[in-house]
Amino acid sequence: MAFASICWSTGGLIARLVVTTPWTTSLWRSLFASLFLVLVLSIVRRRGIVAQWREGGRPMLAVAVCMALASTCFIFSLAHTSVANTLILISTGPYVAGLLGWLMLGERVAPRTWATMAVALAGAVVMVSDSYGRGAIVGDLLAIVMAVSFATATVLVRSRPEIPMAPAAALATTLTALVALPFSEPLRTAPRDLALLAVFGVGNYGAGFLLFMAGARLIPAAQSALVGMLETVLGPLWVWLVLNERPGAATLVGGSLILAALLANTLLERRSPRGAV
Repeated sequence: MAFASICWSTGGLIARLVVTTPWTTSLWRSLFASLFLVLVLSIVRRRGIVAQWREGGRPMLAVAVCMALASTCFIFSLAHTSVANTLILISTGPYVAGLLGWLMLGERVAPRTWATMAVALAGAVVMVSDSYGRGAIVGDLLAIVMAVSFATATVLVRSRPEIPMAPAAALATTLTALVALPFSEPLRTAPRDLALLAVFGVGNYGAGFLLFMAGARLIPAAQSALVGMLETVLGPLWVWLVLNERPGAATLVGGSLILAALLANTLLERRSPRGAV
């Protein structure tokens, strides 16, 4: 889980280092991730990827569409707001999943989770209010759309546990690449950028996802969420160290509220693992 978070935390830095358009970045990242995941899954499962997709049927397609939307919004969010804002707003995803699980599946939400949702919402409002004045509101809203999209995919998987996540991720990256292709400029990508985008797709997305899937099976969900917070902390740190991109005051205040809410809820959940979400 820690290595998965480290892989994912590099996304903001790579997106800042390349000079390709967002659509081109999305295309190459998704294409490299798709090829990597398809190769790994075909070898490990000894079955063609198309057969795995057919087995998942329409439920897998619905999950893949949500994940593809989330991936596209991630790239465009980074293009329109700070890395810190993108990653911190995305970190509200577990709360969105909890709310959707309550609405769609009737899952019970513990009072402490409602309280931490309110704190996280307050933090998000602080961050977004500052972004409007800086012209970064579009990026913040795209990060929120990503959080909602990925949370929807999570709830769909909870409602249909038989959906295999790894083939769904491979299908999602394929759909993302197909959507980006008409709007991108792949032949104008410099060799340096192509190498970085290969790392973006294989290392950041593909390897990060496989590491996450492997780790999530071995530790409790609360501990997994706690370790996963490394991405939110490390992502802005890499960009600050390499490119000197510093988060604003509102990001620090709102982000602190969100991270504190996540940390408190996760620690309380670890103490009562059999309680409600």
